[in-house]
Amino acid sequence: MTTSQPFTRLEITFPSGDSNCAGWLYLPKGVASPPVVILGHGLGATREMRLDAFAERFAQAGIAALAFTYRHFGDSGGHPRQLLSIKRQLADWDSAIAYVKARDDIDRTRLAVWGSSFGGGHAITVASRHPELRAAVAQCPFTDGLASALALGPVASLRMTPVLARDLAASVRGRAPAMVPIAASPGSPALMNAPDALPGYEALQPAGTTFRNEVAARVIPTIAAYRPGRAARKVAIPILFCVSNTDTVTPPAETLRYAQTAPRGEIKRYDAGHFDFYTGNTFETLARDQIQFLTRQLAPAPTSSTP
Repeated sequence: MTTSQPFTRLEITFPSGDSNCAGWLYLPKGVASPPVVILGHGLGATREMRLDAFAERFAQAGIAALAFTYRHFGDSGGHPRQLLSIKRQLADWDSAIAYVKARDDIDRTRLAVWGSSFGGGHAITVASRHPELRAAVAQCPFTDGLASALALGPVASLRMTPVLARDLAASVRGRAPAMVPIAASPGSPALMNAPDALPGYEALQPAGTTFRNEVAARVIPTIAAYRPGRAARKVAIPILFCVSNTDTVTPPAETLRYAQTAPRGEIKRYDAGHFDFYTGNTFETLARDQIQFLTRQLAPAPTSSTP
């Protein structure tokens, strides 16, 4: 039987680029210099949408956790609002790592990153760029933009062309962005229109959430071209891939193909949908598996005894 560690949660902000990111820092009580895992979410999602649930589980297991919201979303800074920039989000990850490294109440040598969905793709990219990290977790990760675009369907993709053109023109003229839905019903123009996408996003929103179901349409071509799975072969640290066997958003075949190229990759598969990962029994199973992995990888280095 495992014991649950009490923790405190701090509201924090850290600078990133021309603005700042808002986050929660979970510190397990009674643990001197705990390891820390940094958590980032998926397309347009904010930390309130079940990142807190995972972070709480990690803190209860004695691992500090920083759950943050990307710039331009939620209560983080950045203008215009709802701008999804892959380059800026990856910079936010770098800033989050720099923030925890500057703190003296955690062990700055035992760091991990954890990303889900689009953030899972970012976690792969970040892990490939930060060899000083000890571990990474990529949960139902976005690994291949082309594969996800094909899953969306050509008709729905073409129907977003007019709003994309309007937003590209708006960006040139310095006007307010033209928006496209993040999630919508099947057949509707949106970044995700699988049957479980809209109800899945709605199920993750607590009362008073800062989530808005829209992003600036200019991101569409960059998402299609983003293939973070290619970086898996460059990830030298241990990385855990948690894969949905029935994922309608991030096709599992592509994810598994990339995961198998990670030199120290571990793969766990689940018979649950993309959005089932955040709640219920599937969440409990994932949290348990991830805690076991992180506890193993973030353990203190053995001290050598002097003869």
